Amino acid sequence: MTTAAEPSGGDLRVTGLLLAALLAWDFSGADLPVARWFAGAHGFAARDSVWASSLLHGGGRWLAWTMVVALVVAAVRTPSRVRGAPDRRQRVAWLGVMLLCALAVPSIKHYSATSCPWDLAEFGGAARYLSHWSLGQADGGSGHCFPSGHAVAAFAFLGMYFQWRDHDPARARAWLLAVLCAGMLFGIGQLARGAHYPSHTFWSAWICWAICAGADGVRRGLRLNSSSLAIASRHPR
Repeated sequence: MTTAAEPSGGDLRVTGLLLAALLAWDFSGADLPVARWFAGAHGFAARDSVWASSLLHGGGRWLAWTMVVALVVAAVRTPSRVRGAPDRRQRVAWLGVMLLCALAVPSIKHYSATSCPWDLAEFGGAARYLSHWSLGQADGGSGHCFPSGHAVAAFAFLGMYFQWRDHDPARARAWLLAVLCAGMLFGIGQLARGAHYPSHTFWSAWICWAICAGADGVRRGLRLNSSSLAIASRHPR
């Protein structure tokens, strides 16, 4: 017999494994070598390109706003109680979680001293490369580039996976695949433009996943406690 709290343990393991993989990437120092694939002494050729700047950057932002509007409309039109699907309260709650994702990453970015790849001296800028773990050290650039704010236009929608997985696992997996693909495409576009390193995108994905998994864990815990209290009230000692 399954319980409401079971998936949280799996989510915790996934979150930990992803964090370990991400820290291993940071430790490898692969960010700068990968950025060099897309740039030379005169900068990033795709910085103002149609496919990276207009389509994946500008177009991705518009797509995200369109999805937000569609989800808000769906939440408003959904009945208060629905059998076999998220009800209005659940949909609104997950919209709130996705909004938290959209606010959390830019908030971290605001206090980051890490500059973008296009700011590096070897790519025509003035900054020197420093890891985003070099806390408190200025690199000589404009900073405020870590993690990737644009990637959140995709990864914030990880909340849709958690919203649907108890009701329609196939739909949940489709959301998960779509969000990850969109996020990686946005990340590649920003990498090609010189706007972000790969780790900036990876960290945005992890932060959004951790927030959504944490919110789902809290929800399951509250539901389990509520069920336990209801059972106890029906069977007093």
